[in-house]
Amino acid sequence: MKEKRGCKTRSFVFLFFLHSTLLLFFGERALAELRYSIPEEMATGTVVGNVAKDLGLDRSSLSDRRFRVVTGATDAYFEVNADNGDLQVRRKIDREELCQGSGACSIELKVLVENPLEVHYVVVEITDVNDHSPIFSQKKQLFEIAEHSSPGTRFQLHAARDPDAGINSVRTYTLTSNEHFELDIVQSDDEKIPFLVLKRSLDREQKNKHFLIVTAVDGGKPIKSGTLNVSIIVLDINDNRPMFSQDTYNVEIYENVPSGTIVARVNATDPDEGTNGEIEYSLSKTLASKVSDIFEMDRLSGQIKLKGPVNYEESEIYKIEIEASDKGTPPLTSRCRVVVKIKDVNDNPPIIEVTSFSNKVSEDSKPGTVISLISVMDKDSGVNGKIILHITNNVPFELKPSYKENTYSVVTKGLLDREEVSHYEITIKATDCGDPPLSSFRTFDIELSDVNDNSPRFEQSLLNFYLIENNIAGASVFSLKATDNDVDENAVIQYKIARAEKDKPVSSFMNINSENGDVTALKSFDFERLKSFQFQVVATDGGSPPLSSNVTVKVFILDQNDNVPVILYPVSSNGSAQGVEEIPRNIKAGDLVTKVRAYDADIGYNGWLLYSLQRVSDHSLFSLDRYTGQIRTLRSLTETDEAEHRLLVLVKDNGNVSLSATATVTVKLVEPKEAFAASDVKSVATMDEEDNVTFYLMITLGSVSLLFIISIVVLIAMQCSKSTEYTSKYLQETNYDGTLCHSIQYRSGDKRYMLVGPRMSIGSTIVPGSHANTLVLPDRRHTSGEVR
Repeated sequence: MKEKRGCKTRSFVFLFFLHSTLLLFFGERALAELRYSIPEEMATGTVVGNVAKDLGLDRSSLSDRRFRVVTGATDAYFEVNADNGDLQVRRKIDREELCQGSGACSIELKVLVENPLEVHYVVVEITDVNDHSPIFSQKKQLFEIAEHSSPGTRFQLHAARDPDAGINSVRTYTLTSNEHFELDIVQSDDEKIPFLVLKRSLDREQKNKHFLIVTAVDGGKPIKSGTLNVSIIVLDINDNRPMFSQDTYNVEIYENVPSGTIVARVNATDPDEGTNGEIEYSLSKTLASKVSDIFEMDRLSGQIKLKGPVNYEESEIYKIEIEASDKGTPPLTSRCRVVVKIKDVNDNPPIIEVTSFSNKVSEDSKPGTVISLISVMDKDSGVNGKIILHITNNVPFELKPSYKENTYSVVTKGLLDREEVSHYEITIKATDCGDPPLSSFRTFDIELSDVNDNSPRFEQSLLNFYLIENNIAGASVFSLKATDNDVDENAVIQYKIARAEKDKPVSSFMNINSENGDVTALKSFDFERLKSFQFQVVATDGGSPPLSSNVTVKVFILDQNDNVPVILYPVSSNGSAQGVEEIPRNIKAGDLVTKVRAYDADIGYNGWLLYSLQRVSDHSLFSLDRYTGQIRTLRSLTETDEAEHRLLVLVKDNGNVSLSATATVTVKLVEPKEAFAASDVKSVATMDEEDNVTFYLMITLGSVSLLFIISIVVLIAMQCSKSTEYTSKYLQETNYDGTLCHSIQYRSGDKRYMLVGPRMSIGSTIVPGSHANTLVLPDRRHTSGEVR
């Protein structure tokens, strides 16, 4: 039957679209649209239409032009035959599965040919076939109808469903013939809903059950249908309702009672007999789900039990609707109300809320400055909700109550100092007045912000530094460091030289790095010209306003061995010191021949001179005192001794790198008479020379004496300005060959120094960097337990 219907449909479609196809063929051929219509369930391979012909395409070139259907579906419903141009069904089409509705159902295809490229659109409409019967969701439906039900009572029946569309869907319902019931069909949107209507009262004594068949019929050809078996049970009359002993039951419970506790018990009675008098209790179905989660009902005993926890803070009262239903047919129901009041217990700790909070407080804040506003609350009521608030730890903050209850402000109660404590942790404890009381805590972190209230500070008010002469100009010689207890910009320190001694502009030869305090010497110092100087350095922080402090810096120039010994006698001429001494041959052993005189502008070891013979014609005849420069005879002269002897004397200092000079002394041996005559002539000739030497010696002695007096004055002033506490250092005596030539003592800071010759005393210490010519002497003002 489907095969024949499909053939007829194809013939009709062909004639229907022939005219439009001719118009497309003789009109515009590119981008044409064809429409076909076929019924669903057509067999695979069924020809829908000849697309090539309808589009006016040359069938012989279809293969070369790659004639094909383009679709995005993975399993297409149609395909084209590239040999003859027919559009064929590729697989069976179920309209209900494809469109799932009663509206129009169509499939749009793209037909593509190339060389030249042409795209044509083909729309295939799928028409419905009556291939489904109406079906009820259930095969049976049961109604229990009381015998006193009045005529006109309606009972909704199950509706049938038919997947087909249009006329093929459900058209009407029919009911088996009977005297008590009839059908009423109501149209709702596109669906027909059947109702069973009571047209005549029932009599259970005559017939207690009725069986009916409802048939759903569609509009297809041939007609298809489905049936529903309806069973009706006639019930006895239940004309008495259960009656509660009270309309309202009032009970009170504490909020901490455990689950399973019996809250109340209701009681209802029914005068009916049998099942019509048997009562079941239940919670009303109109109750909120929250109440149903908390309470449960025993259906037989009428006991109301606690199923979940109750919370006074969430609800102080619960109103429970109770239903009592008998087991009559139909059952009758009555209602009562149970009012459950919840009594509060202290089960909620106080809650501390921060209204506003400043976690940074300036250290110069005045007492009473507000840093935070807080409020406290307790969900409990009465005494359980009264709160006591206080700060638990010892901090310079306190709580001030507000005009509004349970509102407080945290304020400073004393002066703050960030340099002592920069961070505070405030713990607030809130306790209610319940029994037992409950508490909660809240902790705040307070950071103190810095203000510039601390000046830069040097460790000492007077700093002594020692600088070796001949330093490299432009090099850093020492560094100053000041500290500031403030932070950030308030602790950023700048250094500068404040002022210098009169007539000595220190800034011309000393410079300080303003950022790190490194002091640079702008020139090379000469100990022989400048022994010491002092200046002030000011350290200023970066606060607003800035704070500053100063320190006095005293610089001592330490001597270096940079001066060569100068020969005073014999007198130098043409760059060399040479002298002639005449001695009689009858001179005795140990007699003084002459004395080499020299001096060194350096001091200490650097100025301590030693004399030695470098060359001598007869080692057995002359000796040289290494400390005084005196040349003496070792023995008496003989007739065989040569008449002239040359002595080369080397004079060197005791610096780490020794500097030296030489003198040549020529000793001539003469007869005694000649010696006396020569000595008289020589005394006259050398008087002028000795006068010159004496003049130089007087100048030197005067300079040394003046320097000594100045040093004594400076040392006395320093001694008076310093503490009487001194320390001494002791090292093992160093063995030097030589005797003490001269010494100069002075004091610097808490130490006493002595510039000495080669042989030192026990109890002295070599000062590092002084070339071992400066001693630290033990303090004689310590207790008697020290070495004296």
